[in-house]
Amino acid sequence: MAFQSEEQKVAYWRRNIGLLGKLLAIWFVVSYGAGILFVEALNSIHFFGFKLGFWFAQQGSIYIFVALIFYYVKKMNDLDKEFGVDEE
Repeated sequence: MAFQSEEQKVAYWRRNIGLLGKLLAIWFVVSYGAGILFVEALNSIHFFGFKLGFWFAQQGSIYIFVALIFYYVKKMNDLDKEFGVDEE
């Protein structure tokens, strides 16, 4: 694993940080927004017999967080292959 140039290394990390920023923003919106800020509006919707705001506060944000982890792993593997720094 080695970058061919300093510019390639900078571009790789810039895209990595950009991806992290987007995923953290989604996580923040789902966990803080759906579980706290918008809970009253979401509670008017029922999901599997539970109020949606309650569900996000108790379980939904955790499911979303785990899904974001798997998405991040896939996107980082794709990014590694694109820049030629994958482990295969």
